[in-house]
Amino acid sequence: MFEGSLVALITPFQDYRIDVPALRRCLDLHLTGGTEGLVIAGTTGEAPTLSKQEYGQLLEEVCRYVAGRLPVIAGATSYDPIAALQWVNIARECGADAALCATGFYNRPNQEGLYHHFRYLHDNSDLPLLIYNIPPRTIVDIQPETMARLAVLERVIGVKDACRDLARPAQERALIGDDFIWLSGDDCTSAAYNAMGGQGVISVIANILPRASRQLQDACRDNDFATATRLQQALTPLIQALSLAPNPAGVKYACSLLELCTEECRPPMMALDEPGRQAIRAALEPWLQEDW
Repeated sequence: MFEGSLVALITPFQDYRIDVPALRRCLDLHLTGGTEGLVIAGTTGEAPTLSKQEYGQLLEEVCRYVAGRLPVIAGATSYDPIAALQWVNIARECGADAALCATGFYNRPNQEGLYHHFRYLHDNSDLPLLIYNIPPRTIVDIQPETMARLAVLERVIGVKDACRDLARPAQERALIGDDFIWLSGDDCTSAAYNAMGGQGVISVIANILPRASRQLQDACRDNDFATATRLQQALTPLIQALSLAPNPAGVKYACSLLELCTEECRPPMMALDEPGRQAIRAALEPWLQEDW
């Protein structure tokens, strides 16, 4: 159900409110641009700044607008499993197809605590769950043996992997087998991750270049890693430019250049400085000269 090029969608804002017309423009880009799935209210979607009401409003609008044309994965993260379950339940009520759940930040559980966090979500909801392993943000790393324990659970269907250990998909496949979903969480290594056994990416850069992200993933799917590597190299300057400020300031500025939305982020995320803007404009310009 989830493979190829999925987008970690931004949440457009206008004067601190969710900008619904801009959201629809972004969704139209993905409905026509080859994107294969939507991840809503993740890090790029500024989930920590959304109230529960806004979270429900955002998911309801997305699910209603795409009307089954693309699968919808809802970010549903808290270091408190009881609070995380509340987000999962809202996502289910709004019509999301799965929830993406991370844990571990601040209270830093051990591997047994990580397992029981996700086990609690699994046992108390019927929504499919993707585990989000991102130790650069959550501090703790879900080890392959723990992922294998979680994969036994019926509704734990896969992982978004941003641990930056490219051996990880092969290590986990050796323990789990093939009946699991491995998605990269890093644009900068998505081709390499697929070469090691991944099946796709949850991409930030797809917000602005969905066709390029799809072509890279299609090349991987066809085992054409020469083409995938060329695309990866071509995208690298833009990926690096978008990373000059904390996510999603860079990608929101790029989206504003495409007239999809404003560049407004919610505090504590700040707008880009002028050197960051110049770097993004310079890196994006070659792509705008072609039909991407």
